[in-house]
Amino acid sequence: MYALFEGNKQIGDPFPTEKEVWEAALIEGLVSDVPVADEGRLVPAGYHVERIDEAFEPRPGWKLPREIS
Repeated sequence: MYALFEGNKQIGDPFPTEKEVWEAALIEGLVSDVPVADEGRLVPAGYHVERIDEAFEPRPGWKLPREIS
């Protein structure tokens, strides 16, 4: 399973693949494009996708931001 993290805190639901995490972030407007191996990541500083061994519930009421300021 993979999930989106802000720093060291999981902020999104887990997905079976890293690709699905990026797609969810794209749909929510967090990224403008999914990462391409040779182009690097297109996410705001502090955000990353990480493999997880067990799923944790995201913070109650937390939603991905629609815009990054």
